[in-house]
Amino acid sequence: MDNKSIAVPLTITLIVQSIVSMVAVTVPVLAPSAVVDIGISVAYAGIYVSLMYIGGMLSSLWSGDFILRYGALRVSQICLCLSGIGLMLTSLATIPAMVISAFIIGFGYGPVTPSSSHILVKNTPAHMMSFVFSLKQTGVPIGGVLAGAIVPSLVIYAGWQNAALYIGLFTISLIFLLSPFRRVIDNDRQPNHRISFRGVIHPLQMVISHRPLRQLAIISFLYAGMQLCLFTYLVIYLTEDVGMAFIAAGLTLSAAQMSGTIGRIIWGILADRYIKPRKLLGLLGLGMSLGALATASIQDTWPLTAIILATILFGATAIGWNGVYLAEAARRAPEGEVSAAIGGTLFFTFFGVVLGPPIFGGVVYNTGSYPLAFLFFAGLTLIGGIMILFTGMQKQTSG
Repeated sequence: MDNKSIAVPLTITLIVQSIVSMVAVTVPVLAPSAVVDIGISVAYAGIYVSLMYIGGMLSSLWSGDFILRYGALRVSQICLCLSGIGLMLTSLATIPAMVISAFIIGFGYGPVTPSSSHILVKNTPAHMMSFVFSLKQTGVPIGGVLAGAIVPSLVIYAGWQNAALYIGLFTISLIFLLSPFRRVIDNDRQPNHRISFRGVIHPLQMVISHRPLRQLAIISFLYAGMQLCLFTYLVIYLTEDVGMAFIAAGLTLSAAQMSGTIGRIIWGILADRYIKPRKLLGLLGLGMSLGALATASIQDTWPLTAIILATILFGATAIGWNGVYLAEAARRAPEGEVSAAIGGTLFFTFFGVVLGPPIFGGVVYNTGSYPLAFLFFAGLTLIGGIMILFTGMQKQTSG
């Protein structure tokens, strides 16, 4: 298989991942302008994100059956449609519309990774799996960059409601751009495949009963919780606890995100060529624990360079692990069930996203200490890293 045969599927999946991720980030970016018209506090943006990921948890489970029946690219098109519709609903500026919007965007977000994994597994040589999956996963931070670059200008130019409408319409329009590729990419779909309630439960049963997938689900739960705590609380911690200026704290978060993006590619190359993916995932768990420890140790006397270096270590590991994890889950999946295996493990990944920030906030609320909260999560990811490093994964797909 040559690089040309990989290029088109990778480009398509990267585009879908980037745009759906951009939509997911757009509402929190709109929040400062939107809350005035809706009549709620900006703090409710966190609840919106949690509802969105609950939708993603649920939809990741049913994605396997739909991918088999309609094809992975068709499901990707549906994801774009749902994301666009969900974003456009926010323009109604009511609380019920916002709740429905969060779930609809979540339903569009959940199946994106199982669909892209199904497409990439068919077209990627085994020796490039981690790199290709990691490169595709750079679509998540790319989506964040797009939202940060485009949304504020649109809000100033057209107002937040029109900005939501324009981005939603653009997202839906991409469906037509992808249509010419469907005949080739969805050539393995099974039109007679039955969609049933068992298809929703099956991914969870698979993950629970197969030791390799079960281990990946556990560490993805822990690592995703740490990742979202980094996103959610780093700027707040640096400004309120350390006393950094807001702009400097934002620059530090950007450095962490950039290091995570670069890290995804580097870790993918290492997993393909030099370090076994399981071992690398364990080392990344240890690395993010060290990064969290370094971040928790920051003092107002530290120079900005030292603070950025600490958060670069944190970001490179806590943000950079996803591609290696997804490629390994695809390898460990029973034959023909990649999308179901990815969907099942993602259920636990999204669960970590939903629970991580509230638990972190609870630790801060009860102790009054951001460093203790970072240390608590450092302990969790340390346990996950050690588990993967020293318990080992069976080569067979059942445990």
